[in-house]
Amino acid sequence: MAAAATAAPPPAIATALSALLRRGTIRRHSLRASIPRCIYSDAVAEPVPAPPPAPSRRGGHAGTRLEEAVPPGEGRSRVDAWISARLGGGGVSRARVQASIRAGFVAVNGRPVSKVSHTVKGGDTVTCTVSELTPLRADAEDIPLDIVYEDEHLLVVNKPAHMVVHPAPGNANGTLVNAILHHCKISTFTCLARNSIDDECSESSDDDVDVFDVDQFTTDDVSSEVREAIVRPGIVHRLDKGTSGLLVVAKDEHSHAQLAEQFKLHTISRVYISLTCGVPTPNSARIEVPISRDPNNRIHMVAAPGSGHRYAKHAASRYKVREVFCGGGSALVEWRLETGRTHQIRAHAKYLGNPLLGDETYGGTKSMALSLLRPRTPSVYHGDLSNLVSKIDRPCLHAALLGFKHPYSGKVLEFSCPPPDDFTEVLDELRRVTPISDGQDSDGIAQLCD
Repeated sequence: MAAAATAAPPPAIATALSALLRRGTIRRHSLRASIPRCIYSDAVAEPVPAPPPAPSRRGGHAGTRLEEAVPPGEGRSRVDAWISARLGGGGVSRARVQASIRAGFVAVNGRPVSKVSHTVKGGDTVTCTVSELTPLRADAEDIPLDIVYEDEHLLVVNKPAHMVVHPAPGNANGTLVNAILHHCKISTFTCLARNSIDDECSESSDDDVDVFDVDQFTTDDVSSEVREAIVRPGIVHRLDKGTSGLLVVAKDEHSHAQLAEQFKLHTISRVYISLTCGVPTPNSARIEVPISRDPNNRIHMVAAPGSGHRYAKHAASRYKVREVFCGGGSALVEWRLETGRTHQIRAHAKYLGNPLLGDETYGGTKSMALSLLRPRTPSVYHGDLSNLVSKIDRPCLHAALLGFKHPYSGKVLEFSCPPPDDFTEVLDELRRVTPISDGQDSDGIAQLCD
């Protein structure tokens, strides 16, 4: 359900986004020239203790064993989540736990379980042995990276649209991970493969924590043939292939676990901007509508109130209309996620009746865009609009701001990056064909989510 949005953003984030989207007299390509390509700031916080040295063990955490009873009176929970809560502090990721479950190394009350969604309750006895990782090799590829920030523990990249984040069966090349391997000067790596569309992927998301886990072999424990095949970066979250913007990558398992925990606790600051078909009503609201996979199409998601689907998940988003174009034919909308479900922004936008411009999967088709824009625009611009819409080849969605606490120093790092040229060109053209009296200046719409 939609409710008025009340929470205010951190001042630094609000100021950065206002600078990114300030209308003024900006025209095509001028946004990138008028402000820095990307902005970075930090603030001092309590340092996070470094982890103790891990024992040298082939396979990293492989062989780690847990045998523990669920405390009496504790409510039901998924077995993968329950085990992760107990092993996560030691650097064992949820993806690693899920792999162990699927491999048959987890039992409840002495009986093996194979589903990561199996529920446990107070009084149950859970045993788990952390498994070796299922290898999925990817080669380093000389693909340009737009690195916004980097240190020995992590890096922040500005992912271009049309780039897949991580390799998967059938898509092992041309990904962000392939590019990172080349940047880190390591030839290949081994990571945990996961099926992104099976029934057990109810936790996958636009900001999918633990998309895969990287094997933590120590080079002293592996043969010379595979020594150069191991690397430690880990993708903490992901962006859809068509989404551009900021993404953080961990270089070690401690950083991966710490950042994943911040995502889990929703303490990461993330702001997305989009262009929509039509204008969401009201101008600012909180959407709390569960999201599940479409039973008729497993790669699509559906937002439906009171969804009875067994894998429907709580999902909450806040949005703010920052600018209106062509008398209501389109809008520039800012999004903040309280949860991170698969295609959450896209599914919630469709639920509102305002799919993202260019999102053919969720209804933001070229014909819908033109049906809303042309009747509200002087005929002299109709040809320009048709040409503009025909060139849109991805959902107009950009991860503009990202903030988190550094996993080692405890500093709060904040990054902002303007949208890429394809997004900016559409935005500028919509502004050009919108009379000033009909539009809303982004500064006039006020601060974020005020």
